[in-house]
Amino acid sequence: MNTYYFAIASQDFLLHEEPLEEVLRERINHYKNMEKIIDFWLVINPAFINAPEMKNIKMQLSKPSVAILSYNPKFIEWIKLRFGFVLTGKFISPSPNIQDALKST
Repeated sequence: MNTYYFAIASQDFLLHEEPLEEVLRERINHYKNMEKIIDFWLVINPAFINAPEMKNIKMQLSKPSVAILSYNPKFIEWIKLRFGFVLTGKFISPSPNIQDALKST
């Protein structure tokens, strides 16, 4: 089982109002310089938000949404501090494969 931490918001906010692409590109460059494996993903219209345990978060979102997922809770905390108006949380997936985790929670 893997725990995924996430920051989620509307696509309009994260993709159009905020410099998300620039922030993630800088983070990727930082990871490469540190020889660290990239442990985060950008997911448009994430399926995990439809899980029953995500009901409260889903109700707060305007559709469509976008999420940043990571194994690293500190990275998601940093995203929350950087962008402010995002919702954060976590979920546990029985599959170690990120693709499987996004299909069902």
